[in-house]
Amino acid sequence: MEHIKKHHMRSIFKSGHHITIEGPMPAEAISQLGFHPDLDAFRRPSEQQEALTEIADLPEGRIILAHENSIIIGYVTFHYADECERWSEGNMTDLIELGAIEVADEYRSLGIGREMLLTAFEGEQMERYIIFTTEYYWHWDLKGSGLSVWDYRKMMEKLMQTVDMTWYATDDPEICSHPANCLMVRIGSQVPLSSEEQFDRVRFRYRFMY
Repeated sequence: MEHIKKHHMRSIFKSGHHITIEGPMPAEAISQLGFHPDLDAFRRPSEQQEALTEIADLPEGRIILAHENSIIIGYVTFHYADECERWSEGNMTDLIELGAIEVADEYRSLGIGREMLLTAFEGEQMERYIIFTTEYYWHWDLKGSGLSVWDYRKMMEKLMQTVDMTWYATDDPEICSHPANCLMVRIGSQVPLSSEEQFDRVRFRYRFMY
């Protein structure tokens, strides 16, 4: 399917910060910005910035950025699931993973994650897709946030509900390995019933779990 990417931009002013949030961003623009050293949840900052440029170059890839003074201080990624994961098994062109969302430590109380998600879903550009995200407690910054695993999950659920993503059941072993893990999904208004049914088959390998 053809992936149409419509750029949107917004600005927020909070606690003395003037932050620009925009996307989807082209790879060239991402590479020309600086990268905050605290954005290291998944890999070293320089490697993470390179990964963002690679995702931006994918036909389906989308990167939403938050930046201040030409320094990236937050990002959200959208792309197809990795080929080794169950979510790629249905070969669905309209199933997109919200792969990562990260905000630098000093900016985390400003609502930037919410603003990046709103920018990503602005207009109707995501209505043709099933968007999903897999939340695993071992990726959460429990130490830095001071939250319990359950409070962190509530925080992530509330964040994803900003764009109408809701909890979905699955028999995926990794998600089922801990009760705090979860699958959250948003089915766009233009997604055909056949895709919803295919996604159900991907979610559940064992039919008795329906």
